[in-house]
Amino acid sequence: MPRVLVVDDERPIRDVIAEALRDSGYEVETAPNGAAALERLRRPADLVILDLMMPVMDATAFTQRLRLNPCCAEVPILLLTASYPAEAAAARLGATACLTKPFCLDELLDTVERTIGSPAA
Repeated sequence: MPRVLVVDDERPIRDVIAEALRDSGYEVETAPNGAAALERLRRPADLVILDLMMPVMDATAFTQRLRLNPCCAEVPILLLTASYPAEAAAARLGATACLTKPFCLDELLDTVERTIGSPAA
């Protein structure tokens, strides 16, 4: 079962994404910021869904640390951001994909499936 780590400082957004992913069959773990997310990556995720701007440790600092860890260096990142242009922010981080907030859950689920496959596969 593909494992997804959802990192967002806004609990309602984190919870909605996690519930939608679980309902679709993915294993999900959540974190409120980059520092907490790094602690949860003792076992690598198949995908990190990452908010750009967060307190404690933002997406830039998290991604830099993530890429230094050999077991997580290639984990794809789906960047979530309200900033424009979202594609430029994603390119700066080396993210695999990006969505602009507010986003449609169907679009998020489609992006996850295109990135790591269906949990049923």
